[in-house]
Amino acid sequence: MWALRRAGNPLRVRAQQVVSARGCASLEVLLNADAKDVEEHHEGNCQKACCCCKPKLPAFRLSFSSSRIALGRSFSSQAGASSGNKDDLLEDGFSDLEVPPEADKKDASLTSEDSSDEDAADEIGLPDVDADAKPEKEHMNRVSDSILLKAMLETPRHEVTKALEKWANDGNVLDRGELFFVLLNLRKRRWFGKALQLLEWVEESKLLEFVERDYASRVDLTAKVYGLHKAEQYIEKIPAAHRGEIVYRTLLANCVQEANVNKAEKVFNRMKDLGFQPTIFSFNQLLLLYKRVDKKKITDVLAMMEKENVKPSLFSYKLLVDAKGTSRDIEGMEKVIEQMETEGVEPDLTFKATAARHYIFDGQREKAEALLESMEGDDINTNRAACKILLPLYAFLGKNDDVERIWKVCKDNTRLDECHSAIQAFGTLGDVEKAEEVFENMFLRWKTLSSKYYNAMLKVYANQNLLDKGKELAKRMDENHIKFGNTTLDALVKLYVDAGEVEKADSLLHKLSQKHRIRPQYSSYLMLLDCYSKKGDVHNSERVFHKLRQIGYTGRIRQYQLLLHAYLHAKAPAYGFKERMKADNIFPNNAVATLITATDPFVKKKSISDLLD
Repeated sequence: MWALRRAGNPLRVRAQQVVSARGCASLEVLLNADAKDVEEHHEGNCQKACCCCKPKLPAFRLSFSSSRIALGRSFSSQAGASSGNKDDLLEDGFSDLEVPPEADKKDASLTSEDSSDEDAADEIGLPDVDADAKPEKEHMNRVSDSILLKAMLETPRHEVTKALEKWANDGNVLDRGELFFVLLNLRKRRWFGKALQLLEWVEESKLLEFVERDYASRVDLTAKVYGLHKAEQYIEKIPAAHRGEIVYRTLLANCVQEANVNKAEKVFNRMKDLGFQPTIFSFNQLLLLYKRVDKKKITDVLAMMEKENVKPSLFSYKLLVDAKGTSRDIEGMEKVIEQMETEGVEPDLTFKATAARHYIFDGQREKAEALLESMEGDDINTNRAACKILLPLYAFLGKNDDVERIWKVCKDNTRLDECHSAIQAFGTLGDVEKAEEVFENMFLRWKTLSSKYYNAMLKVYANQNLLDKGKELAKRMDENHIKFGNTTLDALVKLYVDAGEVEKADSLLHKLSQKHRIRPQYSSYLMLLDCYSKKGDVHNSERVFHKLRQIGYTGRIRQYQLLLHAYLHAKAPAYGFKERMKADNIFPNNAVATLITATDPFVKKKSISDLLD
């Protein structure tokens, strides 16, 4: 099924560190001011209340080194081996999509950054980290009475330690079950800083005897709050008896989340050197990483799994199907499914949804509709779990009646995730009023909503180019004290980019990421880079490209391709570009090699129209 081809060895890359930045302008100023005015507001000696607090971003320290792992072969099925330039053009960048490429440029694949917190936890094995600490059902039922949880939710971050000491002095006793549940609630709210402070306090106070899973949980939170470098430093302080496979696989998962290829490979090799038996979790992390950044290396992971006699899990097959689908290799995708069936692995709803999604994007409507019909079952009313998955898929097919039919099953006793899917579905169909109706009705049942649901509505406005409505919703989020995350920021960038206000989008990305201390998504910068490259704006393209590398988005070829497009449109030479890529351990595919030739001043040029075609 998988064809193999040798590739070059990686080169050593110089380490980088992101410099901390400070935020200033209020959302009101940022949304309404021109880009130039925002810069003046930021650079001037502003004394407004919105500017007095200047939180500092955590530094993302990325340590690069040459890899000893033998992963240098290509990933392509025999059936799809002749796809040539088509696959090259699709490699990396916008390939990992759950929505049509023309609809949304965001990576929303199996491990979307906009997925639920539970999904994010599953991706890096957090439930496993605290598996031994899970409380009994009786304790879970009285979590709302937890004094510790209430204290953690209500206390400002800078007063957490004082609040914890007061809690202990009041005679409260900490048990492992309550610790797990408080951490779980903080993680759900993505309050990783508070969760880390709690674990640090528990360890230093010696209220509980830490086991490996507790140390692994702290490694995970340290990586999220302070970066991979600090997480590695903490691992060295863990007692040797508790520095096991779970600790290192947690670090591996965070390397994958950062898409830091060199670091992930280094950690994987370190685990092998320490004598840890490779697990399906670790192999799945590599599959997840290479699905995102270099599909050619997936074959080598599969070869290692076979050598170590590790059988693929359902999640492994999900990743392989998604990788084949995003490469538009539907025949190869179907062979993966056949292999899975041969191995006796049963597909679940999300697996079927992934396959159906790729059939839709490939124009194979009959296969997609047959799969959706099987997902519904005999009676959708008794198969409620399928509704939230079916709604956006029927919308992608343009089947209004089916979307209304599925929503009718849910609307009288709706659930949060079904509302989220309905907003997406009606937005895809262009029915903004219906999406707004679903969104507003949610407030009749739930007093407050998380940013996830505001973001879904914000994306509807962005996709429909409704700038004013998007701005009003963003202001509403700010007034309601809804947390701004990188998904919200991504939607705002898209909102302004699609409205033709690229400079304003650029300014918002810079200011809001500082103000809310968040690391923007890869797709946010790519939208800017794409716009600047089309304008032939080399200066701003290089600036955005540098920012991508500065905050750790390395190892992806799409950003190099867009930067070359900027030089091409500007009719400017890109001196030494091939050498730049080699220094970053990136090797050009056919499409990028053509662009390098086109922008090389020492090579005879073709016409720009030929090159763009």
